[in-house]
Amino acid sequence: QVQLVESGGGLVQPGGSLRLSCVASGFAFNDYAMGWARQAPGEGLEWVAGISRDGRDIFYGDSVKGRFTVSRDNARNTLYLQMNNLKPEDTALYHCSKGSKWYYREVDSWGQGTQVKVSS
Repeated sequence: QVQLVESGGGLVQPGGSLRLSCVASGFAFNDYAMGWARQAPGEGLEWVAGISRDGRDIFYGDSVKGRFTVSRDNARNTLYLQMNNLKPEDTALYHCSKGSKWYYREVDSWGQGTQVKVSS
C-alpha cells in the first residue's frame, strides 16, 4: 500500500524559510517521478515542483522559480521541498504526489498534505 507522509509545514513570517519532507513507503521510490502541489483556500490545485526518478529533470511552477528547490534522497525514500523567501501567497496545503515512472503529473497517489501559512 502506497503511503506518502508529509511534514515540515507551519507558520512562518514573510521572507522566511521552511523545508517540507515527504516520506514514501509501499513502492519502489527510486522508480517513480515525484511532485509537490499546493492548494490555497478557495483555489484550484497548483503544481509547485516535479522531479524525475533520478533527480536530473526538475520542473518548477512560475510562481516559485528561484525560491523553491525540490530534491530527493532515494536511499531514504524521501522527497524534499526547500522553500525560501516565502510570501503570503505561498500559504496553502502542500501535497506530495507519486507520479508515473516517466512523468510527475501522472499521479496515482497523494499524501494528506502539510499546511504552510506565511503571515506576519
